[in-house]
Amino acid sequence: MVEKEKEEELEEKKEEPKKSKKSIIKWIAVFFGVVILGAVGFAGWTYYKSSDSGSEKAGAEQTVQKPGIWPMGSLVVNLMDDNGERYLKAAIQIEVSNQDCLSELELLKPKVMDSILGLLSSKSYKDIVGFEKKQRLKDEIAVRLNGYLIKGQVRRVYFTEFLIQ
Repeated sequence: MVEKEKEEELEEKKEEPKKSKKSIIKWIAVFFGVVILGAVGFAGWTYYKSSDSGSEKAGAEQTVQKPGIWPMGSLVVNLMDDNGERYLKAAIQIEVSNQDCLSELELLKPKVMDSILGLLSSKSYKDIVGFEKKQRLKDEIAVRLNGYLIKGQVRRVYFTEFLIQ
């Protein structure tokens, strides 16, 4: 019996170093994993900081283009139905992408006014009554004006007055 106990003790002692070796290997692997994650995190942070400061520098170098609004004025046109007895009075404001467009629109005002007058006078009452149809008309005006502009583009068209009689 004593011999059996001694053999069991020897076997346990042999297993203990194996367990301790496995736990040391696990701890070393965990340590290296944490070091690698820390290094990757630091590299990502430095990259983010460098790209963020680079974009701030680029943003400071570029001039900020502020949008502008061009008052087109009030237009009165006959509509294409009822023998020209109906007319439309509309005051239009144009929002453009930058200030350069405002001077460009002033230079092109005769062309722009002629184009918009032609568009509005080609519409009938049914073509412009209702919210969706007014939105479609705004889109058509924006497309026509964008065809003339070189330095920017029309962002939105506003009707500040819209009267059908």
